[in-house]
Amino acid sequence: MTLLRVFVPFALGYFLSYLLRVVNAVIAPDLVGDLGLTAADLGLLTSAYFLTFAAVQLPLGIVLDRFGPRRTEAALLTFAALGAFVFAAAETPAGLILGRALIGLGVSACLMAAFKAFVMWFPGPRIPLVNGCQMAVGGLGALTGTVPVEAALQVTDWRGVFVFLGALTLAAAAAIFVVVPERKSDYPPAPLRDQMGGVVKVFTSPVFWRIAPLTVAAQAAFLAIQSLWSGPWLRDVAGLGRADVANHLLLIAMAMIAGFLLMGLIAERLGRLGIKPIAVAVGGMGAFIVLQAALAFGWTESVAVVWGLFGFFGPAGILSYAVLSQSFPPELAGRVITGLNVLVFSAAFLVQWGIGAVIDLWPVSESGGYAPMAYQAAFGVILAVEVATLIWFAVFPRVLRG
Repeated sequence: MTLLRVFVPFALGYFLSYLLRVVNAVIAPDLVGDLGLTAADLGLLTSAYFLTFAAVQLPLGIVLDRFGPRRTEAALLTFAALGAFVFAAAETPAGLILGRALIGLGVSACLMAAFKAFVMWFPGPRIPLVNGCQMAVGGLGALTGTVPVEAALQVTDWRGVFVFLGALTLAAAAAIFVVVPERKSDYPPAPLRDQMGGVVKVFTSPVFWRIAPLTVAAQAAFLAIQSLWSGPWLRDVAGLGRADVANHLLLIAMAMIAGFLLMGLIAERLGRLGIKPIAVAVGGMGAFIVLQAALAFGWTESVAVVWGLFGFFGPAGILSYAVLSQSFPPELAGRVITGLNVLVFSAAFLVQWGIGAVIDLWPVSESGGYAPMAYQAAFGVILAVEVATLIWFAVFPRVLRG
């Protein structure tokens, strides 16, 4: 009964948050065609999700402690629903940006609220499994944002898709508020001054700044490319049609689900052999950087294999959250996670928008596509940043334990 009343409603919210995050990768051609958007416009409006998402992360922990995960997420999801309706009705880039910004604000608590609720309702030994299932459900949301959305576009247009998603998001908000039982935390929230002091401790720690730059760069690149620019790259560089693009996006989402489920298991098994979790995280992010290099150089051989591995290794940076949270006192774990989230999603906003701005430096083809050389330049800049952060990790004083 607890599984149905607690896990399922929060899982539905996270499913929708991921679906709303990635859906623009499929509908991008329709947005560009209907509203005459430039690549920079497309990058900016899609990345507005990440900007508002990031802006809420630090105060989110305080709000969750004060009002609880049930009321917090139910209230915020109403903003996400409003954003979907605004997006569906928009006739200008500004309207689309407002809609995406509201969506990002509204889904900002979907993962953190669920994690807090699971701690309150499930026994400690079950928490890792429940958290892993929650992440996998998010992957199912990303999967639904591929071939199923493309199929829906054969029945309605992108506006109809967002009206449906808005209605479903309202239903999820109602389910969380009505179905999830109320339960107060066993520990009263710390005073605001103490909570802010903990944030300062996190952001002034050498432990944090050794691993954070690499994690931020790799995760931002994965989020920005997977949730938008993967689709246009497959169309313009690999030369795939819409149906094949959707199928490849489906493959990426399936590989991402496998990455979510297996990365933690791999780290656990290797840990028994004396290999530290941070080594697994860095190894995974290093593999992701290599795969991104193939995309930056316009590699079109075995496209499905490259993009599948891109999806699998993309979530490797998630391991850094566990590594860092265990490197601080338990009472700071929440602020470590949300602090890293602020940087990751802020960077994802800049990367997703920046890719579009770079692509706009090249002329659009007669068919409306973007120049392959433009992708090479944009992906190459991001790749250079990631390599620099990998070098930073290697030369930084080895103060990180575990």
